[in-house]
Amino acid sequence: MIDWHSHILPGMDDGSRNVTESVALLNMQAAQGIRVAIATPHFYADNESVETFLDRRRSAYEALQSAWNDLRVKILLGAEVRYYPGISRMEKEELKHLRIEGSRVLLLEMPFQRWTDYMIRELIALSSISTLQIVLAHIERYLDQQEHGTWERLEECGILKQVNASFFISLASRRKALALLKKGSVQFVGSDCHNLTARPPRIGEAFAVIQKKLGNEFVSQMQEYGYSVLDAFQN
Repeated sequence: MIDWHSHILPGMDDGSRNVTESVALLNMQAAQGIRVAIATPHFYADNESVETFLDRRRSAYEALQSAWNDLRVKILLGAEVRYYPGISRMEKEELKHLRIEGSRVLLLEMPFQRWTDYMIRELIALSSISTLQIVLAHIERYLDQQEHGTWERLEECGILKQVNASFFISLASRRKALALLKKGSVQFVGSDCHNLTARPPRIGEAFAVIQKKLGNEFVSQMQEYGYSVLDAFQN
């Protein structure tokens, strides 16, 4: 399985604090059946340059690599890029460096509010860049805040969506999560894990729910699609 959203790199953001915690998180992911963990530390363009972010990410990854040599889980480097006004005019080369390693996938975190038409147009502009495949992070957080037709408009532009494991685990949202997944309105699941206590990886629980309700074949097809997205959008 692929964990599409995690904060496992040590000392990068509000996620893992150190290498020891990162290794423990990876062991938990491995025990839950994760084979690819996509490390998506927060990137805030108003806080640092892309170059500084990449330097910090490289250092964090090298520190983790020195302690993690378990082939059960492959780590792919990426970022959780926070939207800001004008992001569609960001240098394309800089945007390319924020994609998930070896792919064209850019994980984008949108504001937790009703999006304006300007924001929607920026998303559409980003989706038209041939070197990018936009994936919106944890869309369950702002799912019901958007105007009617917003999601269909974005889907028509090929924008994909990621949801967190908690969306399937919570009894309050499970039915909606399964319905969206079944009809293809969401494509990817991430743990969005940050630590071992308040926000540990629970993606195994989420996939247990999905498997029970939608079946083994659905889960297999979902995983195959995830790998195909990473492979199809090679540099």
